Amino acid sequence: MIHIIITSFNEPKATLRAVNAFLNQKVAENFKVIVVDPFPQVGEILKKEISDKRVSFFLDPGEGKSYALNLIFQEIYSENKEDIIVLTDGDVYVSENSLSEIIKAFRNKEVGCVTGKPVSTDMKNTKYGYWSCLLFDGIDKTRTKLHRRKRFFECSGYLFSVRNGVLNDFHMNHSEDAVIPYLFWRKGYKIFYANAAKVFVKNPNNWKDWKNQKIRNIKGHEKLNKTFPKMPRTKSFFNEIREGFFFSLKHPKNAREFFWVLQLYFARLYVYFTAFREIKAKKNYSDGWRETDILSTRPLD
Repeated sequence: MIHIIITSFNEPKATLRAVNAFLNQKVAENFKVIVVDPFPQVGEILKKEISDKRVSFFLDPGEGKSYALNLIFQEIYSENKEDIIVLTDGDVYVSENSLSEIIKAFRNKEVGCVTGKPVSTDMKNTKYGYWSCLLFDGIDKTRTKLHRRKRFFECSGYLFSVRNGVLNDFHMNHSEDAVIPYLFWRKGYKIFYANAAKVFVKNPNNWKDWKNQKIRNIKGHEKLNKTFPKMPRTKSFFNEIREGFFFSLKHPKNAREFFWVLQLYFARLYVYFTAFREIKAKKNYSDGWRETDILSTRPLD
């Protein structure tokens, strides 16, 4: 059995698209879709718009994403390690081959986690759209390299999957796309990068939303240092400089894009500086559904 968990936050139109993207997947394996949302009206809309019995709704108690996922992990836990759990969000949608690519990767019994490839839906002819494409290209380059070397890397929260029967809970108030793969890695499982399993993402299109999203992401990953000091870090300030500095310089195709790259350097320095300052001031990462509502990433609602 495959359980597909879609976490959303009062975005019924986008969540409907995310659900239908999985219902249209052509696979022989049985699967169920569980939508997790703290707003009951989302469940009502899903029930009205989708009659497929494979789809169910889980009302999140509002204690954070990792708290809700822990509850569901315990509910669907199976000792059958052939079962798969897919984790994704309601404001993204997957390519038509994503589920088959994930299933294919898990045929290797040494694989514990499979991550998909985020693809920006934003146009490259705007600064923030170009930034999103550049950053996703950089992540793709890093994951491809680490995958080939059979080393640890963090997964994408937009789309990743785990083998059931290994974990029935995980550490809360951390970035689940980092902590869950590491727990599998410690148990001797491999991480697999299924770059043909694409997930399409709408990114921030203004400074306020972009800044808030990146600061929160940095704080979530920096918090891992205290809980898992031996964890190999994929996303960090020094890794970003080492892996991304020269790569990003080769990315622009014209003078305008080169100027945007220079702006991105200063923007990344600013968000890292702000995140570290807030951590020092005890303004740590909090696993609320969305501490700051980032309106520009809402694709349909």
